[in-house]
Amino acid sequence: MSVQKTISDQPEAAAPTKVGFVSLGCPKNLVDSEVMMGMLARAGAELTRAAEDSDVIVVNTCSFIGSAQQESIDTILEMARHKTAGKAKKLVVAGCLVERFRNEILRNIPEVDAVVGTGELEGILAAAGVAPPNAAASPFPILTSRPEGDHRRQQGRFARDEWDGAIADLPRYLYDETTPRILATPGYTAYLKIAEGCDHPCTFCIIPQLRGQFRSRRFESVIAEAEGLARSGVREITLIGQDTTCYGEDLGLKDGLALLLEKLAGIDALRWIRFLYAYPNKITGRLLDTIAAHEKICSYVDVPLQHASPAVLKRMKRGGSGDLFLRSIEKMRRAIPGLTLRTSFVVGFPGETRQEFEELCDFTRTAEFDWMGVFGYSDQEGAGAFALEGKVSPREIESRRKTLMSIQKKISRARKKALVGRELDLLLTGPSEESDLLLEGRTAMHAPEIDGKVFVNDFPEGAEPQEGRFYRARITEAHDYDLVAAIV
Repeated sequence: MSVQKTISDQPEAAAPTKVGFVSLGCPKNLVDSEVMMGMLARAGAELTRAAEDSDVIVVNTCSFIGSAQQESIDTILEMARHKTAGKAKKLVVAGCLVERFRNEILRNIPEVDAVVGTGELEGILAAAGVAPPNAAASPFPILTSRPEGDHRRQQGRFARDEWDGAIADLPRYLYDETTPRILATPGYTAYLKIAEGCDHPCTFCIIPQLRGQFRSRRFESVIAEAEGLARSGVREITLIGQDTTCYGEDLGLKDGLALLLEKLAGIDALRWIRFLYAYPNKITGRLLDTIAAHEKICSYVDVPLQHASPAVLKRMKRGGSGDLFLRSIEKMRRAIPGLTLRTSFVVGFPGETRQEFEELCDFTRTAEFDWMGVFGYSDQEGAGAFALEGKVSPREIESRRKTLMSIQKKISRARKKALVGRELDLLLTGPSEESDLLLEGRTAMHAPEIDGKVFVNDFPEGAEPQEGRFYRARITEAHDYDLVAAIV
């Protein structure tokens, strides 16, 4: 006699694993998080924003400078509490900190179950305990065994061995248009990573050790992903990479970034296209002409110059000088009417004299950048500058940082004041965090997250503000870094 099972007799399907993400650091790291989230979701995991509701917590870390490392460690320890006193069963650490301190993380933070480096993104499935769709084993070995150690913690830092600057296997992973990805940005804007790694020898930086050698994505792959993002509702794309201006060189393309921008400008649904992280001597005439020729390509160049003193730039292994940069800036502004120019500098680099710092101050006053970031030098084992003599004290570094930012503050105030009365296109990004009475938005001169804000205090009566929609706005007030506008 055969017996048929009733529905109630069938074994209940296991609830999907809930995975929460914390992504630290730069937009390049955020894209890595989006790729890992996409892989997990495709494998059946459920993504959640609430750490307290997560079965698995993933912390994607940054290790660029000392403060970023400390933030990463503090966040790992904070998330560890959800495992020791909450619902979470697994804690996974990913990203740049893993590439640098893989063994130390596992040895000294016992709550961490697995680590995933920047070149092992597909290993997130095994690390999180989520079976891939075809149940095939991950091609990436995930380190979960713990080196012998005493699990010490000292003032919020994990104890570690001295790092010798050597990484056995440099990351080589590069996602493509077929890789699943879930945007962590609002649906109307997205970052598009066009390359990974870096070949520049800058002595203050360890990115090549953390991310591997420079490698471009295939031209067709970038275009295909951009087209897919546009079909999904994305209207603003920001191209990112350690050096976007090197795009295509390893593929045999000349002026690869200009070619890519030109092709992207032909995607009808896209409204704004910009790129970040341009290397000074890689900004070609063709690139400038391409930006000027296409309305969709924002008249915005982000070129981190790092310093203006030839002596400091030489010690940084950057090259160039303030005079050379000024000629380049003049060329850019002549080629692109209404150009918005962003840069960043490092102050307190080993051996930086007062005179060399004053060279940087004078250069800043002359160049009159629209946006500028200033970072205090951070000593990093493995970086070329670590062995240099003439270290500047932390107190003096901070003093110089504040001095340079005060110079830029005056420049920014004057340049923002000149915008009052002008009408500009504005992307509405939603209610303001400052006040329930204000909305916020960005113009083409505002890159996501890093530049100032535009506060909207006047909206047409009876109209319903729509986040992610473009409006025409008149600038009515200017402050040091922010603007106030009325929708017209």
